[in-house]
Amino acid sequence: MRKNIAFRSFISFMLLILIVLNLLSCGKEVQPQDLMAEVTRNENTEVTPVDYENEEFVTDFAVRILKASYKKDENTLISPLSVIYALALTANGAENNTLAEMEKTLGIRRDDLNKYLYSYMKNLPQGDDYKLSLANSIWFTDDEKFTVNQEFLQTNADYYGGEIYKVPFRPETCDEINEWVKKKTDGMIPEILDEIPEYAIMYLVNALAFDAKWVEPYEKHQVRSGDFTKEDGTKQKVDFMYCMENLYLEDDNATGFIKYYKGKKYAFVALLPNEGVTVSEYIDSLDGKALHDLLASPQRAAVETAIPKFETGFDIELSEVLADMGMPEAFDMKKADFSGMGSYLNRVIYISRVLHKTYISVGEKGTRAGAVTVVEMKNDGASIIVDQKVVHLDRPFVYMLIDCENNQPFFIGTLDNVNN
Repeated sequence: MRKNIAFRSFISFMLLILIVLNLLSCGKEVQPQDLMAEVTRNENTEVTPVDYENEEFVTDFAVRILKASYKKDENTLISPLSVIYALALTANGAENNTLAEMEKTLGIRRDDLNKYLYSYMKNLPQGDDYKLSLANSIWFTDDEKFTVNQEFLQTNADYYGGEIYKVPFRPETCDEINEWVKKKTDGMIPEILDEIPEYAIMYLVNALAFDAKWVEPYEKHQVRSGDFTKEDGTKQKVDFMYCMENLYLEDDNATGFIKYYKGKKYAFVALLPNEGVTVSEYIDSLDGKALHDLLASPQRAAVETAIPKFETGFDIELSEVLADMGMPEAFDMKKADFSGMGSYLNRVIYISRVLHKTYISVGEKGTRAGAVTVVEMKNDGASIIVDQKVVHLDRPFVYMLIDCENNQPFFIGTLDNVNN
């Protein structure tokens, strides 16, 4: 009798152990399989300068995507560079008319784009007081019905140094991608994906983080309260940061200035529409080449400036925007051609969503900004200063963060509401 009781107790104990182990196993995250061990980067990829004709495409794309994304009375903030990197990863899997539409929308041929973006990333200025970092990754399903094209992975590894993961597409994977995004944006963008929908087979991700200190931080006496007047006449009481700058911008419809960060490799640019010109009207008047030329040739002048302290974020799903800009086929489940990316039995692979999220904080010491773009694939300046200008950003304005070597904006946006 005692032996039976002891045996039953032993069996119950072992069953309890098995149940606990099973529960622990179910709760354990499945780590994504990093395929970089299988895809070796070509370290001899050539860093080459891109001719002037191609150099303007980022600025032109920035203007076009701002025009397509802007909504009246709302803050807008797009990182054209982040969007371009994510679309470039994707374009390496596009073929035929789908590729032609993407190249036309981006404003540059795929081969030139790969070379340009590779060289751009390799030559990014970095210092103790300024940093612009870019990271890329590709995540694709371990579904045996999906066959990824190794040449597609190799090209993206060679030019973009992306991390490549093969992983089961389930809710936990959403958390893993979001954690990667959070890490690569220094915590500024904590998440980008809300879910992994049915039929999703791949995510192509770019993350961008910028952190820089002003050449001269603002002192306490330079920060004073004032009114920011919205376009509807509403006044907002905000803190303005006042100082003198010496690079002045002016076109037919706006005045502005360039303010450097330490190292003078990056700068903050503001363009304030003239009285009587709305931000919407000014954006409509913008031209990519004209903006590129304006940024490349500022006037030397004493400029009294006032910048409102602000912090804002923005997110947008870009599918409709990009389709309207000239690449509708990539989003058409019947016409898209991403055969260079891989295959999923007899089903068409197409872009289902392009998720874009940005953040910026402008204060006394400097600026922090982050951006993420996710493409979701489914199957089915010394001259003499002669005069003084005044540019107080006390009403809605357009602003940019630019790379001073190429005079190209890697962030472009509008501030309509300081308290947003």
